[in-house]
Amino acid sequence: QVQLVESGGGSVQAGGSLRLSCVASGLTFSRYSMGWFRRAPGKELEGVAAIDSDGSTTYADSVKGRFTISRDNDKSTLYLQMNTLKPEDTAMYYCAADSWITAAIAIERHGNGMAYWGKGTLVTISS
Repeated sequence: QVQLVESGGGSVQAGGSLRLSCVASGLTFSRYSMGWFRRAPGKELEGVAAIDSDGSTTYADSVKGRFTISRDNDKSTLYLQMNTLKPEDTAMYYCAADSWITAAIAIERHGNGMAYWGKGTLVTISS
């Protein structure tokens, strides 16, 4: 069965950096659009960044210029490099995969409809 396993979360001060990873198994990774989504305490799920199978990327306005999404198809791994972190970036971060939804649609829909999800990794940013 499909599994997505996130890692790399933690607690850092504002201005710091973290790199999240998501290892996928049970699917042909290179054929899937992949995305990162987050849920802050008391808030709805939010699209953060997504990447198509061809490498095209889409970002939420709130993270443009600070976060970079990338993928390594040979390792079936998705990454999210997060720089200049802010307290408002505090959230549970989830990785998701879908073979039909494009990166742009995934962000627009905040992940609604994505087929597979990981269990998340917690990111906490202190001021």
